[in-house]
Amino acid sequence: QKVTKKVVEQFRTDQGPEIQKALVEYDKAGFEAGTLGSYVEEFWNESYLSPDDSVVLNLNPFFVLEGGPDPKTASNQIARAASLSFAAIKMASLLKEEKLKPDFFKKKPLCMDQFRVLFASSRQPVSRHDTGACDDVHVYSESTHIVVLCKNQFYYFPVMWPDSYELALDEHDIRDMLAAIQKHAESLSPKATSKTGIGAFTALPRSKWAATREEMCLFEVNEKSLSVIDSALFVLVLDDFTPQDIHSCAANMLHGTSFQVDEGDDFQQQGTCLNRWYDKLQLIVCKDGTAGVNFEHSSIDGHTALRFVSDTYAETVLAFADSITSLIHGRGTLPHVIEATVKRAVDVRDGDGQLVLDVQPRKLLFELNENLQKDVYFAETTLCDQMVANDTHVLEFKDYGKSLIVGNSLSPDALVQMSILLAYFKLYGEVVCQYEPVLTKSFYHGRTEAMRSVTPKAKHLCEIWIATGTSTEDRLEALKEATQEHSRLCKESSQGKGVDRHLFAL
Repeated sequence: QKVTKKVVEQFRTDQGPEIQKALVEYDKAGFEAGTLGSYVEEFWNESYLSPDDSVVLNLNPFFVLEGGPDPKTASNQIARAASLSFAAIKMASLLKEEKLKPDFFKKKPLCMDQFRVLFASSRQPVSRHDTGACDDVHVYSESTHIVVLCKNQFYYFPVMWPDSYELALDEHDIRDMLAAIQKHAESLSPKATSKTGIGAFTALPRSKWAATREEMCLFEVNEKSLSVIDSALFVLVLDDFTPQDIHSCAANMLHGTSFQVDEGDDFQQQGTCLNRWYDKLQLIVCKDGTAGVNFEHSSIDGHTALRFVSDTYAETVLAFADSITSLIHGRGTLPHVIEATVKRAVDVRDGDGQLVLDVQPRKLLFELNENLQKDVYFAETTLCDQMVANDTHVLEFKDYGKSLIVGNSLSPDALVQMSILLAYFKLYGEVVCQYEPVLTKSFYHGRTEAMRSVTPKAKHLCEIWIATGTSTEDRLEALKEATQEHSRLCKESSQGKGVDRHLFAL
């Protein structure tokens, strides 16, 4: 602690004040120009967008959803995908009309800016040849279509009216569209689809993906198709895969699967890792109806993605409940999490009896020369190497839960953080640098603060916990003090009193 205090004091009297003045001026200029909402915003975005590493495993997080609420359709891939997509599209419609209820924490509203890039956004790869170059996130505010990935092939269809953003399809319409897409994709040979799985390109290091995309765009048809993908509200992925357990399910949502088919001179690479587009929000549904989400993380944090996941899933539950009670009470008697207007395109025709909006699905076409087909092969190989070098295991702790923890005046979050720290200490005898992201969306354009979990009280907990002759009472007292200190610092961080992001900006 003496060394730390010395370094801090030296910074405060040396270059600290000068850099702080520059940061204040930078913040003021950005606010007045309307280009910044937070002094850390630009630097924090660059920290996500500047690394050249693949976004797979390194950046994109994932969720695994609970099973479908309707036992009749829970294991039906098309029905589950239609149900989740319908709920997601309703949420996108509310956001476009600015009618989505804002987030609150302890009765205080939170900044909703991140929802601006939840739908219809795309991360664009940029070459790192120029110093300081980094990727960019484009938002397509007028988007009204979704893209469907099936058997490594891309399809799309409109889901909203372009003028009002009302839904142009209901859940059954979407189901019909997806069934038609799946039927067409299954008519194609696996050999052909494995060689055109360009989704694997989005798993490449960013400079390689930028160069490959530039080569693809030499063909006009490719440029147009990529534009359709980029501008989609989200990508719905229909996977030809059935998870054997929660571990394989999580791995599939994180990075997909891969296997090889050796037919003599014709060696094929197949698997769901080709059936992805990692530069966008992806809603993934497996063959048995198992579902999850993989999302591009540079512009949104877990809290925003969790709102999307929880609202979308909850809406499917309430829609099922509404269908059960409809025979007695009629439809619409139960309140919904996501309310949006549906004006089916099939019911709207012009004076000549023609459909005003064509919502039939169309396949996106790509022209891949021999070099690009080889690049697909190498992209999958590179991703597969990353996949086999990692193991995904889901830990479900069921010995006790929140009730016992809270009943002993402890914070569940703080207890988990201390458990991780203690586990490492018991294995290696060291207290290592560890931090927990804390939500700061109570501030304009706020994202997260880094709350450092390693405190003197946490270090004392680790030492006393493994010491011989320590009583249970002493251990529990040390645990209580460490978790209370952790909770106190979390609260300070959420109130903008943290130091990490400030020092990072400096």
